[in-house]
Amino acid sequence: MGIDVAVLRVFTDSAGNFGNPLGVVDATAVAPQDRQHLAAQLGYSETIFIDLPAPGSSTAHARIFTPATELPFAGHPTVGASWWLRAHGTPVRTLQVPAGIVAVTYDDNDLTTISARADWAPEFALYELASLDELAAADPIDYSDDVQHYLWTWTDREAGAIRSRMFAAHLGVPEDEATGAAAVRITEHLSRDLNITQGQGSQIQTRWSPDGWVHVAGRVVDDGAITVEIV
Repeated sequence: MGIDVAVLRVFTDSAGNFGNPLGVVDATAVAPQDRQHLAAQLGYSETIFIDLPAPGSSTAHARIFTPATELPFAGHPTVGASWWLRAHGTPVRTLQVPAGIVAVTYDDNDLTTISARADWAPEFALYELASLDELAAADPIDYSDDVQHYLWTWTDREAGAIRSRMFAAHLGVPEDEATGAAAVRITEHLSRDLNITQGQGSQIQTRWSPDGWVHVAGRVVDDGAITVEIV
């Protein structure tokens, strides 16, 4: 029997361009032992499996998988899943993932915001580069496959604007178009609010809090649904 997968793009620009593809799946449709295999088969940087909220509940549970492994927390799946729940008439105030309880807010500018602890995000090797040209010239093959690499450069320091790229071959993600967890880490590292352009043009907004929380906001576009057989 086929599995229905909603396909979203998370962290688009205001016109709905760019964004990181995400698979969203009703967790009841896939046995736990099959979820990693389905995530690998789909090939998105992450796929999220959601236990839908009970009637009257304002929370949902979710598990997140890359093509190679499960993650306790990730940014673009939690933003995307929170948006998807609202679009389907079940907005939530919290999303519970293995790392902890993610707070969720929605606003009238089509932004979905999640709040996460900085220490939930995995460690990244951070590289501040001198120019956009140097960033564009970076080749993922030159970076080891045992850690996640986040390359960035200022585009407007006063405005808190940066451009970035992320490589994570060991997670099955040679280059990620938009990485919420990396946005959490760089925001904590710089201890300031940021406007991040990643990949081809995806947009991530963050707010830093000195108590260890980082708020990550973005826009989401629904690219429709596909039905797949686990093979």
